[in-house]
Amino acid sequence: MIAAFPQAMPVEGLLGGLLIGLSAAVMLLGNGRIAGVSGLSARALGIADTGAPRAMAAAFIVGLPIGAALVALLLGGVVTRYPTATWQIVVGGLLVGYGTRLGSGCTSGHGVCGMARLSPRSIAATLIFMASGIATVALMRAGDLL
Repeated sequence: MIAAFPQAMPVEGLLGGLLIGLSAAVMLLGNGRIAGVSGLSARALGIADTGAPRAMAAAFIVGLPIGAALVALLLGGVVTRYPTATWQIVVGGLLVGYGTRLGSGCTSGHGVCGMARLSPRSIAATLIFMASGIATVALMRAGDLL
């Protein structure tokens, strides 16, 4: 347990990161495809015409919550906190979706797969993701102090 983060789950985080990396490696080495969740979601929903075969994309997307449920059953639940106002969740989802399209990918595609391939575009995108996240948390914490 980390004193500054009493809810931290470092072992679970490490295992999750290893599984994400493993799935990205299997997808890239086994199928020659990037495991970007936004691109796979778009392909599975028929929004995108290119990328992984539609059935493969759908299987990957369906497997995400199934895998999470299996891990929760095996290791116990994870404490999550979401905004209580539905509008905040909807606006956040729309902003994430817009940013994903604007940035030509999401954190999994750029942050995991692109960074591993030393893609300059992915490095820049990941730096922007991280800076935005840090700024958002700082603003939210500053608002709590007022």
